[in-house]
Amino acid sequence: MKKSNVIVSGPLCASELDHAENWLIRVVQGEVFSAEIRDLQCQKGVLPNSKLKNLNPFLDSYGILRAGGRLGNSDLPYVSKYPAILPNKHKLTNQIIVYFHLKNLHIGASSLLHCVRERFWPLNGRSLCRKIVHECIACFKAKPVVTSQLMGNLPRDRVVPDYPFNCSRVDFCGPFMIRYRNQRKGVLHKMYICIFVCFVSKAVHIEIVSDLTSEAFIATLKRFFGRRGKCAKLYSDNGKTFVGANQEIKGLLKLVKEPDETLSGFLSAQGIEWKFIPPRAPSFGGLWEAAVKSAKYHLKRIVGRSNLTYEEFLTVSIQIEGILNSRPLCSLLSSADHLNALTPAHFLIGRSMNSIIEPNLTDLSEGVLKRWQRVTR
Repeated sequence: MKKSNVIVSGPLCASELDHAENWLIRVVQGEVFSAEIRDLQCQKGVLPNSKLKNLNPFLDSYGILRAGGRLGNSDLPYVSKYPAILPNKHKLTNQIIVYFHLKNLHIGASSLLHCVRERFWPLNGRSLCRKIVHECIACFKAKPVVTSQLMGNLPRDRVVPDYPFNCSRVDFCGPFMIRYRNQRKGVLHKMYICIFVCFVSKAVHIEIVSDLTSEAFIATLKRFFGRRGKCAKLYSDNGKTFVGANQEIKGLLKLVKEPDETLSGFLSAQGIEWKFIPPRAPSFGGLWEAAVKSAKYHLKRIVGRSNLTYEEFLTVSIQIEGILNSRPLCSLLSSADHLNALTPAHFLIGRSMNSIIEPNLTDLSEGVLKRWQRVTR
């Protein structure tokens, strides 16, 4: 009986994308790893001189060659426990790595390798990720000149275990120009980014500030404490904004300390120890200066000279916060038994933060994209 050809229209579903992905990987593996696949189909192990010998490869139910390991009893997804093996110097492997590089807002080579290894295991992946980042035009244009400096001993608050954000550092960066919604012409408004960095876990918290007054900074502190909890110590630059805010907090404590003991006890219990670095000495704040550099790293490549609305700018800033909190804190190993790296997000939510899957808009012209599609792109 002859089947009728049914044309299915509409957007692609997740199962169709997974089927297409499995088909492409199976075709590429059949071209490059034909000898290893033939040996595994004959119930034989791979040859000792094979490049896949140390990965303990096996064929799954779809005929895809995957890397084995010792994480079979873990609660990780199947593609994370047994990532698909990708050949070195193949166009499909390069396209997959480029996709993860653009999806995560032009992250560096080490973080890029961490994101790729959550689903795939490219051979010689570290060199491939470095090559992709090096050949990226946006990354090449915005690459800063790195200078080497003689580093001193770490402060005690950096090396003593503590709760996340219990000892934090804060700094501002900007200004960034935004516009109101449906505004074609008119005055642009300045916005600033306030970055909080945890001393111990290097976790990052980003807040949007309208101006650099002490009142706006105190409101930012209230939002930060409401979402991350009160901190015992807070380090900052010796700027006029931070000094003024510290004087207002001290004046408020002194003002209400004598009349009401209940309110005085409440404020004393939630008081923080404020410390300033020496004036005109940014080298003392290397931790938060590095966080500012990392945030600007993504903003330059994604926003550029575009004037976003407040919601678009807030969305991009929080996405950057999630990416910075998902960066590995230690170097990745080449063993298949170490798929996940320790990130600052593990200290916050117990796992890495991953953004939702979004359509690929990198090949479309910017003129046909809508506002939110430009932010996604």
